[in-house]
Amino acid sequence: MPNQQKFQDQEILTDMLGAQKQAAGSYNTFSAECTNQNLKNDMLNILRDEQSIQSGVFGEMHRRGWYQPQPAQQQQVDQTRTKFEGISQQLG
Repeated sequence: MPNQQKFQDQEILTDMLGAQKQAAGSYNTFSAECTNQNLKNDMLNILRDEQSIQSGVFGEMHRRGWYQPQPAQQQQVDQTRTKFEGISQQLG
């Protein structure tokens, strides 16, 4: 195969993870906006499948050391918790 670029595993998995994130986001939006319950259930089932695939790709990348998210600092966790508790109280 002259003159053809061969993708490395890391590039392929990175592309797959990005595609799965995009697909999951789209199915999440679609399911939230469905007015037909049967269609909503189908979208939620597909969303669960997409999340499962995404989790598998993430797990493989993490196992190989290619995706190492940094743990959140406690201050960030506390700020986020406070923010969403406030929003929850406003909505409740």
